[in-house]
Amino acid sequence: MKFFAVLAVIVASAIAAEVPVYRSVEADAPILRYDNEAAPDGSSFHNAIETGNGIAQQSEGVLKNVNSEYPALEVRGSVSYTSPEGVPVRLTWVANEDGYRAEGDSIPVAPPVPELILRSLEYIRNHPAPAPVEYLVKKN
Repeated sequence: MKFFAVLAVIVASAIAAEVPVYRSVEADAPILRYDNEAAPDGSSFHNAIETGNGIAQQSEGVLKNVNSEYPALEVRGSVSYTSPEGVPVRLTWVANEDGYRAEGDSIPVAPPVPELILRSLEYIRNHPAPAPVEYLVKKN
């Protein structure tokens, strides 16, 4: 029982101890530009931000097919910054009724499909499976 009391005191003192907080110098980067505009009817918007550490982001959206049964919001944007390794990174993207698509040199690209797999897929495409056979079962 004494063991649990001592353990509880140790855990409580560890929790109460002040944990150092590390802040990156990036957290104090000044905002150089901030734009935010929206149409009063909600049909479009535009925003942009630039910081003193070289980060820039912008996006704009528009409501498409407003008077139809299926209106859709399309948003396009970009972001650029310098990676911790010093490499400039730029991404552009679009999000709409077809989904989200991003482009940029820093996005990993899948390796090419091996030739044997491509040939197998072509064979499957050219030789569809036969229709399933239905067996008649005689019921008593």
